Amino acid sequence: MAAATLNLRISPRRMLSTRDAAEYCGLPVNRFPAACGVMPVEMPNGARLYDIRDLDAWLDSLKSGDPTGDDELLGKLG
Repeated sequence: MAAATLNLRISPRRMLSTRDAAEYCGLPVNRFPAACGVMPVEMPNGARLYDIRDLDAWLDSLKSGDPTGDDELLGKLG
């Protein structure tokens, strides 16, 4: 019988730094802010963090073909 190993990384945090959010989405950190359609949340301490639920929704919209970029939205408006 063959054995398999499964490596899972589970983030226990809901709010992610830019670096962690980029890694979560599989994007280079230097391109992430321009490529990602999610705005960071300003926390009470001034930190700007990304909500993992917003990132999931954005990634899901990419799979379904929903327009998420400003250019796409403006193009649909005419």
